[in-house]
Amino acid sequence: MSLPLEDIRVLDLSRLLPGPFCTLTLADFGADVIKVEDPNVGDYSRWMEPTVNGQSPMFLSLNRNKRSVTLDLKSEKGKKLFKQLVETADILVESFRPGVMERLGLGYEAIKEINPQLIYCAITGYGQTGPYSQYPGHDINYLSYAGVLGQQGEQEGKPVSSAVQIADIGGGAQMATNGILLALFERYKSGKGQFIDISMLDGSLSWLQTVLPNFLATKEESERGQSVLNGGRACYEVYETKDARYLSVGALEPKFWVEFCKTIEREDLIPHLEAPLLQQNKMKVEIQTIIQQRTLQEWLDLFDGVDACVAPILNFGEVIDNPQVVHRQLIKEIYDPNLGKIQQIGIPIKLSNTPGEIRSQAPALGQHNKDILAELGYSAEEIKELSL
Repeated sequence: MSLPLEDIRVLDLSRLLPGPFCTLTLADFGADVIKVEDPNVGDYSRWMEPTVNGQSPMFLSLNRNKRSVTLDLKSEKGKKLFKQLVETADILVESFRPGVMERLGLGYEAIKEINPQLIYCAITGYGQTGPYSQYPGHDINYLSYAGVLGQQGEQEGKPVSSAVQIADIGGGAQMATNGILLALFERYKSGKGQFIDISMLDGSLSWLQTVLPNFLATKEESERGQSVLNGGRACYEVYETKDARYLSVGALEPKFWVEFCKTIEREDLIPHLEAPLLQQNKMKVEIQTIIQQRTLQEWLDLFDGVDACVAPILNFGEVIDNPQVVHRQLIKEIYDPNLGKIQQIGIPIKLSNTPGEIRSQAPALGQHNKDILAELGYSAEEIKELSL
């Protein structure tokens, strides 16, 4: 069975999370993703703890279905080979600070002379332009500038970081994937590639669709923990159970709120779904007192079959055994030549005719040097002399 991107070649110069997550999606759907890595260190995530038998599970998960070639882009030999790879590529993804590739003589303006059809995607914290373009940063910093972190946390408490990298993945990787596919679609019409400037700050700010438009219209700040979807209502909250577990309640719509209140035997709360903040806080205390009287399983039994948008907060062990997660194949068991049977996160995008698949495991550093050089036309003797 053919895959949607099986005729597309991607050069991936990125490291760690945002770029590799983007190219993982492309690789899962058939693209030939070649990781271009430094000969000495490679992608830093190869060595990130914890490791299992010397291998990082994070690296293995992010870099399956890819190949690895090692090139020193500071050397003339490395640059020459890289340019030859560019001639064969459709897409290039990098995550250096603005200007790094230009200083190497490998920026977009130079590269497009070699391959005008190349789609060049640069993922950075703040974008290629602007007063912050050279600032260093991590996920927590991009979310801070975007205003996202300021919205996370409880009322009158400090901002709380997310357990997942919103800026790296949502603001960076997914925006990059979208941009690449849009540019690829446009290329089919024009025959030309283009430069894609992805800023993790830009992407994170665009996620504020439920709160920022309100501020733009009214200029009234949305205080942390007080918006409808951020702890401002009793119907959309987390409550602790008798056994120190937690129940999430998302009964935003009246029909769900009615069923929730009936189940906890507090029908007197039904008319107060949209009550002012002070009353909402009072209701939260009352509901918490009720939820505290039963264990998580007891509440799940009571809410079984009830349309109230109530769910248990699961730990990872429970997540991977959850029947919905199992049914959707979100955890896949695969074979790794070094580790044997291992589990990895599955493919979340479900295409009916051309679904993605896990075809190979993450490559060792420089594992495909000889294969890729042979594809460029080098003989076995020439490859030996290059000694990559």
